[in-house]
Amino acid sequence: PSCFGYPLSIFFIVINEFCERFSYYGMRAVLVLYFKYFLQWDDNLSTAIYHTFVALCYLTPILGALIADSWLGKFKTIISLSIVYTIGQAVMAVSSINDLTDHNRDGSPDTVTVHIALSMVGLILIALGTGGIKPCVSAFGGDQFEDDQEKQRSRFFSIFYLSINAGSLLSTIITPILRAQECGIHSKQRCYPLAFGVPAALMAISLVVFIIGSGMYKKVQPQGNIMIQVSKCIGFAIKNRFRHRSKAFPKREHWLDWASEKYDKRLIAQTKMVLKVLFLYIPLPMFWALFDQQGSRWTLQATTMDGNFGSIQIQPDQMQTVNPILIVIMVPVVDAVVYPLIKKCKINFTPLRKITVGMFLAALAFVAAALVQVQIDKTLPVFPAAGQSQIKIINLGTNSVTVQFEPQLKNVTVTSMESTSYMTFETSQLTSLKISSGEKVTTFNGTLGGKRATLGIRTNVTNIDVKLSEDAMSKPEEGNNLIRFINNLPDTINVTMGDSSFGALTSLSASNYSLFPGGRKDQITVMTNSMSCSATSKALGFGSAYTIVINKCSGGILDTVYSEDIPPNTVHMAWQIPQYFILTCAEVVFSVTGLEFSYSQAPSNMKAVLQAGWLLTVAVGNIIVLIVAGASKLSEQWAEYVLFAALLLAVCIIFAVMAYFYTYVDPNEIEAQLDEEEKKQVKKEQDVDEKKAEADSQM
Repeated sequence: PSCFGYPLSIFFIVINEFCERFSYYGMRAVLVLYFKYFLQWDDNLSTAIYHTFVALCYLTPILGALIADSWLGKFKTIISLSIVYTIGQAVMAVSSINDLTDHNRDGSPDTVTVHIALSMVGLILIALGTGGIKPCVSAFGGDQFEDDQEKQRSRFFSIFYLSINAGSLLSTIITPILRAQECGIHSKQRCYPLAFGVPAALMAISLVVFIIGSGMYKKVQPQGNIMIQVSKCIGFAIKNRFRHRSKAFPKREHWLDWASEKYDKRLIAQTKMVLKVLFLYIPLPMFWALFDQQGSRWTLQATTMDGNFGSIQIQPDQMQTVNPILIVIMVPVVDAVVYPLIKKCKINFTPLRKITVGMFLAALAFVAAALVQVQIDKTLPVFPAAGQSQIKIINLGTNSVTVQFEPQLKNVTVTSMESTSYMTFETSQLTSLKISSGEKVTTFNGTLGGKRATLGIRTNVTNIDVKLSEDAMSKPEEGNNLIRFINNLPDTINVTMGDSSFGALTSLSASNYSLFPGGRKDQITVMTNSMSCSATSKALGFGSAYTIVINKCSGGILDTVYSEDIPPNTVHMAWQIPQYFILTCAEVVFSVTGLEFSYSQAPSNMKAVLQAGWLLTVAVGNIIVLIVAGASKLSEQWAEYVLFAALLLAVCIIFAVMAYFYTYVDPNEIEAQLDEEEKKQVKKEQDVDEKKAEADSQM
C-alpha cells in the first residue's frame, strides 16, 4: 500500500521516531534538576551522572546495530528494545513519586536510596532502549523503499530529521512546564512524576504505533554486520604484519595490505577509506564535551538567573529550547543564504573547514557563558567564612539609634525604620554591642558564633528593646524565595502569607523562614485579637530572602517594611541567549556537515561503521566532561567554562592541521577502478584457460 507515492509503512515509522525523540529529550531536559532538587545531589554529582547517562546513550547504538545486523534483524530489535525502553521510562516516573517513601509527609522522600536505585535502573534501561533503536529506525525506514525510489528515500530522511527536531523541540518546551506544576498526594511539590510519566506514555504509544504497522513493513533479513568484517580485517592485518616483522620480508605500501592473504582487495580498499575518515574523528569528541553541557552546566547556570519575561515565567530547564528552535530556523537559512553568500565571495568553504569553524564557534559560546557567569557571581551574596560573623541592624523604633561594636571596631547610626547592609566581623574580636539613642544606653552581649544575624532594635519611652534573630545562610534554590516576618506591634499576632501560616508571633519576635515559589506576589494577612488587615506583597523576584516587618495594622490596612537578607537573582535569563545562539551556529556547521562529509568519503556499504564512529565521538565527549570536571579542582564555575573553551581551541588548531593534509577521495572512482581490475582479472583467467585449451587440443 502506498500514499503520495510513499510506502504507507513510512508514516508509522516517522510517528514512532517522533514519539521516541519526544520521550528521550523530554526526560533529558528535566534530568539534571531532578538529580539536584529531588535526589538532592550537588551540582558536580548531578553533572557527572548526567554526562555518564548521555555517554551510555551514545555507546549502546553500536550494540544495537550489532544485534540488528547479526542476530534479530531490525524489526525485532526495534520492538524488543522499545519494550525495554518503555519499562525504563515507567520506572523513572515511579522513582520520582515522592509519596512512595515520604511516610512523615514533609514533602521530601524519607529513604532517598530507594529513589536513587529506581532511577538508576530506569536510566540504564532507557540507555539500552534508545541505543538499540537509534541506528535501526532510520535504516529500517530506508529499507522500505524500492531501488527506483531514490528521490522519495532522500526526502524521507529530511522528513525524518525534521520529526526528530520537532519531537525534541516540543518535549523541551512541554516537559519543564509539567515539572513546574505542583502535585503530590499528601504534600505539594514539583511534579516530576508527570514530567517523566508523559514521556513514558509517549514511548508506549510509539511502540503500539510501530506494532500496528507491522503487516506492511518490508523486512530485510539480517545481512551480517560490516563492522565485524572491518574489525576482523584490521585485526588480521596487524597480526600478519607482526608475524612478518623481520627485514627478510618486503615492505608493503600500506599496513592494511598485510590483510590481502585472507581478505579481498575490495574490502581492504574500503577499510582504508573508512580508517582515513575515522582518523579525522579523533579530535571531534572535544566539541561534544562542550555541546552537551547545555543540559547540565548551562541549565544549572539558569537556576541562578531571573526568568521573568514579562507575563511569562521561564523555568531554568526551558532555556534549552532555544537550541531546537534555532536549529529549525538556522538549518534552512544557512543552506539557502549563508553558504551561497560565502561561495559568491570566492571562498572555498570545504566540509573540513566548516567543521573547524564549528569547533571555534563552540569555544566562543563557552567564553560567552563564562562572561555571564562572572556577572552572576557578582550578584551572589558573600556568606561569613569560618570564624566570622555577619550582622545587620534594623531600627524598628521612631528615633534613630547608634550602635558601637565593642571594642571600638565600628559604629553605625541607623535612622527610624531603616536597616543596614551586613557587616562582617571576626567572631573572636567582637565582644559586645553598645546601643544608644538620645540619653538612653544599653549593652547587648548575645553570641553570634559564625552566623548571619539581624538585630532588631526598638526604642520606647523608658528603655531600648533588642532582639537577635538568625538569618538564612544559603541562597534559596530553583528561584524560590525565603520569607519571614518580624512583629513590630505591641500585641501578639498571627501572620499568613499565601497558603503558609507563620503561627503566633509575640511582640518583637521573628518567625522562621518559609519557602515561596519565585516571581509572584502573595496576599499577607495579619490577625490581632481585635482585628485583621491584609496587603499584597511586593514582587519578590527569584532566589531572594526577605524579612518583612509588620509595622501598623489599622482600618484593615497593613503597613510593612521590607529588609533584604539575600538579594534576588538579577541577571536575566535572556543573557543566556547569545551563548545558545553561538552554540547552535556551531552545531549547524559541525553536526550536519560532519555526517555528510563522512558519507561522501566512504563507500555506501560502510555507512554503518561511520555512524558508529560518529556516535562514539559523542559518547567520548561526555566522558571528557566527567574527566575534566573531576580532575580540574576549579572552585569557580567561570574558570571551568574558560578551561573547556581553551581545550577546544587547542583541539581546533590540531584539527585544522589534520584537515590541511587531508586529501579528498571519491569512493565511486575507487569502486570503478576495482570493478575494472576485477574485469581484467576475469579476462586474464579466461585467456589463460583458452590458451590451455588450445595447447590441449594440439597435443
